[in-house]
Amino acid sequence: MIGATGQTGRVAVRALAEDGWEVRAASRGGGRDERWPREVRAVRLDREDDAALAAVIGDGCDVVVDLVAFGRTHARQLTGLAGRIGSAVVISSGSVYEDDRGRGFDTQDRPDGGPRYPVPIPETQRTVAPGEATYSTRKVLLERELLAAGDTLPVTLLRAGAIHGPYCRTPRELYFVKRLLDGRRRRVLAYGGRSRFHPVHVGNLAELIRLAAARPGSRVLNAADPGAPTVAEIGAAIDKVLDRETETVLAEGAPVDGVGDTPWTLEHPVVYDMAAAERELGYRPVTDYAESLPGTVDWLTERLRGRDWTDAFPKMVQNYGRDGLFDYAAEDAWLARYDRTAG
Repeated sequence: MIGATGQTGRVAVRALAEDGWEVRAASRGGGRDERWPREVRAVRLDREDDAALAAVIGDGCDVVVDLVAFGRTHARQLTGLAGRIGSAVVISSGSVYEDDRGRGFDTQDRPDGGPRYPVPIPETQRTVAPGEATYSTRKVLLERELLAAGDTLPVTLLRAGAIHGPYCRTPRELYFVKRLLDGRRRRVLAYGGRSRFHPVHVGNLAELIRLAAARPGSRVLNAADPGAPTVAEIGAAIDKVLDRETETVLAEGAPVDGVGDTPWTLEHPVVYDMAAAERELGYRPVTDYAESLPGTVDWLTERLRGRDWTDAFPKMVQNYGRDGLFDYAAEDAWLARYDRTAG
């Protein structure tokens, strides 16, 4: 497994080991999770070093699980080892889809750029063009290269939704958890709180990996939880876990100066069809969003204890900026105008 000590890898290594696989858990630091069975062999790997990857593969293996692959270079690393790999399971992304007018995740900042996908989105929905320009285009390039090698290397590509669970570098739940820990009792949600960005818990993603490893094939499958809660429902669920009460102000329309924006906020729903995974792999989710949420919130709360959120989650700062998620002054000013208007 490449990327074994990341958010998904920690759970997937354990799932495969408990399923009877002999697992080589490869990561840049060569570390291991305390919950892994002792039989798991942790190895150090610089993914960008072709010779190092070939050395980890050794004389061969039944399956390579690649959690950190992007673009043509990584695809060709795997296909170049096809004679020594029985099959592969590779994580892609649900962000690869575009709607019938060419709108996708990369066009959302443009006027009328929010994609309008079918609900739910099947794997047959068209994708953005492959290329190296963005996260989404690189994932499509990865997919195309790997699928073209299907005769020599069967690959299951899992198009993951919004991954959630402990050990995430960019946990969306931080948006609500930090507000509650900071004593905020009101929040604003754009688009009436109806935004849906289909999540997938690391446990469900690990289950899909486990099933695909045991059933080699060349295919693309969505990877998502059994339900797609609205952002308002997510906020309410986190309130419940932390036993807090919050007033949610539902604002129609897009965020204004960032107020009402969240890591799930989309104008139109993004919901993935899981019928193909159920049919081809016999997939059944091991958890749902609400059931898994306490573990995520507990991990977030502990990680924030005694630390500034920017130190605890530097990748979030890189993605959203220091004030992109927690500009309380702008939020309070918006609420003051709202209260005057409502009054």
